[in-house]
Amino acid sequence: MGCQSVGLRDTRGTFVMTTLLDGPVGTELERRGLKLPPPLWSARAIEEAPELLREVHADYAAAGARVHTANTFRTDPWTLGKVGREEESDRLTREAVELVRSAVPPDHWVAGSLSPLEDCYEPARSPSLAVCRAVHSASARSLVSAGVDVLLCESFPHPGEALAAVDSALEHNAPVWLSLTPGPGGDLLTKEQLVETLREAARRGVEAVMVNCAPLHFITDLLPLLTTLDVDWGAYGNVFRARGEGGSDLVRNDLTEHYLEAARLWLEAGASIVGGCCGAGPEEIQRLSQLVQKRKKAVESVK
Repeated sequence: MGCQSVGLRDTRGTFVMTTLLDGPVGTELERRGLKLPPPLWSARAIEEAPELLREVHADYAAAGARVHTANTFRTDPWTLGKVGREEESDRLTREAVELVRSAVPPDHWVAGSLSPLEDCYEPARSPSLAVCRAVHSASARSLVSAGVDVLLCESFPHPGEALAAVDSALEHNAPVWLSLTPGPGGDLLTKEQLVETLREAARRGVEAVMVNCAPLHFITDLLPLLTTLDVDWGAYGNVFRARGEGGSDLVRNDLTEHYLEAARLWLEAGASIVGGCCGAGPEEIQRLSQLVQKRKKAVESVK
């Protein structure tokens, strides 16, 4: 594993500076004109638009991200089985990891995405825990074999499936992070359910916990609870945009500033990891990078 080589942890394994994640792959591909119908969604880009996918990864690296999530959100056997392609899971997973590796500097981390088996906004559709454990274990094995640096269990709205994914990921001798979503309306999980699930995941051995795919105000309101966790924590929220008839973003600048203000509050509260989720793009990551660098210089100036 390449985790120690990128300088994100000290010899005790704790974060020594803010870790900057990339932004979303799926919504960014769509913003650049690629149609991604379900059930495969972003996984279609691995075969249909590999150069565009590589471009998205490279743009996030140029913006300052140091952890890049491979496009494996929908390369699991369960999803591929819906179109009779479950046997191709290992191949597509490997190709997704190879694509991001080829697009980013060699000292950056690559995270392998493990996602809910059904819609991440419909927790009631989660399969049985036995099915979840089996599929997530297979996906984790494939990701580790492909050479990811960390297994990122992300966008889980169902506490049971989230912990099943964590247990499956922890079987495969790789660092594991967990990120939960309360949904774009912030109503799929209560704040107490979310934090207690993150706390339990930390007890089981995850190295970092996060909240993602959530309204910015939900994450900010959650800070008093997140700061009680005895583990590194972070967030990557949604940035939804309106678009004009010509396709231009109507409110990008305002939303970027709104996102930065929220991220500043997260960092001041002790977040170790920040990035972007649905609707964000390289512009937001670049501004986050500037914010992180500014904070780093301010800390260094008082030492």
